[in-house]
Amino acid sequence: MDTVDEINQKEIAEEKMINDAFQELLHNYLQTKHRKRVEIITKAFNFANQAHKGIKRRSGEPYILHPIAVANIVCNEIGLGSTSICSALLHDVVEDTDYTIEDIENIFGHKIATIVNGLTKIAGGIFGDKASAQAENFRKLLLTMSDDIRVILIKIADRLHNMRTLNSMPLNKQYKIAGETLYIYAPLANRLGLNKIKTELENLSFKYEHPKEYQELEEKLSATAAARDKVFQEFTTPIRTQLDKMELKYHIIARVKSVYSIWNKMQNKHVPFEEIYDILAVRIIFEPKSLDEELNDCFDIYVAISKIYKPHPDRLRDWVSHPKANGYQALHVTLMGNNGEWIEVQIRSQRMDDIAEQGFAAHWKYKEGGDGSEDEGELEKWLHTVKEILDDPVPDAIDFLDAIKLNLFASEIFAFTPKGELKTMPQNSTALDFAFMLHTDIGMHCIGAKVNHKLVPLSYKLQSGDQVEILTSKSQRIQPEWEAYATTAKARAKIASVIRKENKIYEDIGKTFFNGFLNKEGFTFSTSIIDKLLHFHHLINENDLYLAIGKKEIILGEADKDAIKGKQNKSWRKLLSLSFGSNKEKEPEEAEKQEAKEIIDTKDILKLTEDSIQKKYIMASCCHPIPGDDVLGYIDENGKVIIHQQECPVAAKLKSSYGNRILATTWDTGKTLTFLVYVQINGIDGLGVLNDITQVLSRRLNVNIQKLTIESEAGIFTSKVQLYVHDVDDVRLICNELLRLPNIKAATRVES
Repeated sequence: MDTVDEINQKEIAEEKMINDAFQELLHNYLQTKHRKRVEIITKAFNFANQAHKGIKRRSGEPYILHPIAVANIVCNEIGLGSTSICSALLHDVVEDTDYTIEDIENIFGHKIATIVNGLTKIAGGIFGDKASAQAENFRKLLLTMSDDIRVILIKIADRLHNMRTLNSMPLNKQYKIAGETLYIYAPLANRLGLNKIKTELENLSFKYEHPKEYQELEEKLSATAAARDKVFQEFTTPIRTQLDKMELKYHIIARVKSVYSIWNKMQNKHVPFEEIYDILAVRIIFEPKSLDEELNDCFDIYVAISKIYKPHPDRLRDWVSHPKANGYQALHVTLMGNNGEWIEVQIRSQRMDDIAEQGFAAHWKYKEGGDGSEDEGELEKWLHTVKEILDDPVPDAIDFLDAIKLNLFASEIFAFTPKGELKTMPQNSTALDFAFMLHTDIGMHCIGAKVNHKLVPLSYKLQSGDQVEILTSKSQRIQPEWEAYATTAKARAKIASVIRKENKIYEDIGKTFFNGFLNKEGFTFSTSIIDKLLHFHHLINENDLYLAIGKKEIILGEADKDAIKGKQNKSWRKLLSLSFGSNKEKEPEEAEKQEAKEIIDTKDILKLTEDSIQKKYIMASCCHPIPGDDVLGYIDENGKVIIHQQECPVAAKLKSSYGNRILATTWDTGKTLTFLVYVQINGIDGLGVLNDITQVLSRRLNVNIQKLTIESEAGIFTSKVQLYVHDVDDVRLICNELLRLPNIKAATRVES
C-alpha cells in the first residue's frame, strides 16, 4: 500500500501532467488566427478539471486529459476556435458529473451549452422498445448538428482520441467502437472534408478489427518504402525543373495509400498486395500568383507536366471547376512514368490543400471572422437533406443509420434540369432519385423520365452531364419496387415511409387472420408457435409473418398446423447438428433456457470450441465464418449467439447499432470440424484445365468438393468451387497449390 508521501507525490505528478497538457493546448491556440479568448478557455478548463477531479480513465490516467486532448484535436487538426475548444473541454461534464446543461448555460452562455448538450448522450428512447443506444445518440447528435456543424466536428475529435487510446478497452468494446467508427464516423469525416482524420479513423478501426493483417501490411509498406522513394525522386525530378521555369512557389509530396485503403482494394479486387499498383501518388501544392489565377495555374501545371509524361486519356478529374460536395478541390491527372506504371498526380493550391485536410472548418480560415459557422452552399444542402431524414426517421435503428450513411456520399455527378439548372447528385443516382431531389411530390407522382430528350425508366442510372426531365401523373402512387430503384437517402426514406404505412394496414389484417386461425385450430398464442412458423416460412420476424398473411402471400393451412405441432424437421439446432456432425439434440424449450443461461454467464471473450459450435452458436449464412477468420459474436433477439466475420457488412451494421450485444470471440476447434467455403479461380482456358483443378483438390489435397462451376469466354475462364475445409490455413494451402498450375492466374476465397 502507498504511503501518504507517495500518494502526495502521485497527486503532484498528476497535477503537473494536467497543467502541462493544458499549457500545450493554450500554446497551440495562440498560434492560430482566431481571436485570442484565453480567459474563457481557462475558465472552461478549470471548471472541467474540478468536475472530473479524482476520476480516472480505464488506462489509469486522470480523466481530464481526455477533454484536453479532444480540445487539442479541435484546435490543431480541425482548426476551430474558442467556442469549440471550450465545448470540447466541457463535453463530458454533464454526462459524467452532477452538473446540468442549465449550469453550463449560466456560466458559459447559450451557444456553448447548446453544443455541449448535443455532445451529451441521451437517456430514454427515440426508436421505442427496439431502441439502439448508438442510433439514438447519433440521431440527437445530428439534430443539434443541423443547427451548428461544430457539434459533429467536436464529436469526430472525441471519437478520434477514443480510437487513439482504444487499447485500454476490453476486446468486445474495441469491436463495437471500431465497428461504429468505420460505419458512421469515418464516412462523416469524409463528408465534412476531414480527409486526414478520415484516413486515421479507418486505419485505427482496421488495426483493432484485423490486427494480424494490419501488421502484415505495415511491414510490407515499410519493406517497399525505399523502392517507392526511388520512383518518386525519378518521377518528380523533371517536373520540378519545369515548375521552376514557371517561377511557381510549390512543394511536391509523395502520398502513400493508407493501410486500410490497400486492404479494402485487396478484398474488393481479390488481389494480393503485390498487385496494388496505385500505392504511390504525387501531390503538387502551389501558391497561386493571385486568387483570381488559382484555377488557371492548376491547368497551366497540368499542361506543363503532360508534356513530360503521357496522360491517361480517361483519368482527368476536374474537381477544381466542380468541387466535391465536401468542398474538396484539386485537379487529378494520371501519367505514364518511365517505369511503365501509371502514377496519379494531384494538383492543388495551398488553400485547396488546407480544405482537403481540414474540410469545411478550413473555409473559415479564408473568410472574415473567426469561429463562426457561416453558410457554405454544399454543406447547407447536405444539412438540409439530413434534416429531412430526421423529420421522418425510420423506426428501426439499422435502417436509420443506413439512411444517414447513404447520404454520406463523396463521389458526385452533375445533372441538369430542362432549364439548364445544375444539380449535384451522388454517383449511381437514378432518374427516380433526381425526381425526389427536385421535390417530394414530384418523386411520389413520377411515372418516367426523359434523359437527353429520350424516354427512360425510373431505374435509369444517370451520368454526369445528363439533362433530365421528370414526367408525372396525379394518379401515380409509390410502388414497392421503387425501393430497389432509389439510391439516395432522401428518396429511399420517403419511399420507405409510405410503404411502411401501407404495410402496417396489411400487418393488422394479417394479425387478425392469424389469431382467427389459432382459435379455429385450438392453439394458444405463444412465441414458440411464432418461431416455428417463421422457420417454416423462412421469415425473420413476427411482423413479416403478419404482413405475408395480410397480403395473402401465405395462406394458413395444414402445413402450418404440422409445423406448429413439430412434425417438420427440427429447428436450427437440427441444421447445425447435420452440418457439424453432432448427434446430441435438446428439445427447443430446454435448449433456449440453457442458452439464455450461457449468455448471462458469458464473459468478454467466448471460445468457439468444437463442442460449443455444435451446441451453442450459429455460423452466419451471410459471411460463412471458418476457424482462423477474425470473428465476433452477436446476441440476437432470441438470445442466440450468431458468429460473423469482422468485415461482414451485416456485422458492420450490428457493431454500429447494437454494440452492447457484441461479444469478442476466439476459435479453438482443432482440425476436427469442416466448414463450407467458396474459392474463385481465374486463368487462361486450355485443354485439361478442369481436370488439373480437380486433380489438385481431390487427389493431392484430399478436399471434399461440394460443387464446381466453370465458364469460359474469349480464352479466359472463371471457376467457382464449393468445398469443405477445416480452417483458413486449409484455404491458403488450396489457393497456393492451385496457383502452381501453369494456367491459373488467381485463386481466392469469396463469400459465395
